[in-house]
Amino acid sequence: MDPTAVIGKTRAVSTPSSPRYTPPKDLSAYAWLSIGAAVTTIALKAFAAWLTGSVGLLSDAAESVVNLVAAVVALIVLKIAIRPADDDHQFGHSKAEYFSAITEGVMIFVAAAFIIISAVERLITPVMPEQLSVGLIISVGASAVNGAVSWVLRRAGRREGSAALLADAKHLATDVVTSAAVLVGVGLVALDAVVALGAGLNIMWTGFKLIRESVGGLMDAAPGGQAQARIEEVLDEHRRAGRIDFHAVRLREAGNRRFAHLHVLVPGEWSVKRGHDFTERVIDDLVAVDPNLRVSAHLEPIEDPKSYEDVEDV
Repeated sequence: MDPTAVIGKTRAVSTPSSPRYTPPKDLSAYAWLSIGAAVTTIALKAFAAWLTGSVGLLSDAAESVVNLVAAVVALIVLKIAIRPADDDHQFGHSKAEYFSAITEGVMIFVAAAFIIISAVERLITPVMPEQLSVGLIISVGASAVNGAVSWVLRRAGRREGSAALLADAKHLATDVVTSAAVLVGVGLVALDAVVALGAGLNIMWTGFKLIRESVGGLMDAAPGGQAQARIEEVLDEHRRAGRIDFHAVRLREAGNRRFAHLHVLVPGEWSVKRGHDFTERVIDDLVAVDPNLRVSAHLEPIEDPKSYEDVEDV
C-alpha cells in the first residue's frame, strides 16, 4: 500500500490558492475589554475605599491599577505578536506575548508591596471604616465586572493559545478572590488590615507564578500534553501505513504558536520527488490538526545507519 495515499483523506490539505499557514488572529479587542474593565473597577473601588476609609478596599483598588497597566501592555504586545516574520525576527514575533505576562507579574509585585505596607501601617494605627454597607455594595459590583471579563479572557486565551490573555485572565480571577477576602475582612472590621496583608501576599504569589510561566515560554518550553498527543497521533497513522518512521521530533511553544522539527525516514529507493511529496503531506496533516503549528521537516533514508546518529541528541 502506498503510504502517501493513506493519510489526508478526511483532512483538508493546502493548495496553491490556500496558504498552508494562516496568519495569527488579532486579539487586541480582548485587551480593550480588559482596559475598560480596569478603568471601571478602579473608579468603583477607589470610591468605595474613600467612602469607607478601608485599607482593605484601598488595596483592592491598587490591584486594579495594576490591571490597567497590564491591559495596556497586553494591547501593545498583542499588536506586536501578529506582525509577520522579518529579517530580524525570522520566526515571527509571537514570543512578544511573554513580555506582557512578565510585565504583569512585575506590576503585581509592585501592587503587593503597596498593599502590604498599607496593611502594616493600618495594623499599627487602626482606623474604623465608615459607611460599610455602601462601600461593600460598590466593591461587589466591581468584582462582578472583573469576574465576567476574566471568564471571557480565559476562554479566548485557551481557544487561541494566547499567553497574554491567559495571564490577564488569571490576574483578574485572583482579583475577584482577593476582593472576596477583603469584603469578609472589612465586614468584620477588626480583620481589615489583616485581610489586606493576606491579599498582598496572595497577589505577590500570583505575580511569581506568572513570571515563572513566562520564563518557561521564553526558554522554548515544550507545549502541553494535548498538543504533543495530536502530533504523535498523526505520525503514528503514517507509521502504520508502511515503511515509514519519524524521529528527532522536537516541539516548542512561542506565544500562540507552536513549532515542530522532525526527521522523516522513508525507503531509500524512493525518488526525491516522492519523498518530498510525502513529507509535504505529513506537514499538511500536522497543520490540519493544529493550525497554529509551524513545521520544519528533514528527509532521511530509513535504511541508512547515519540517519539515526542524531537520535541521542533529542
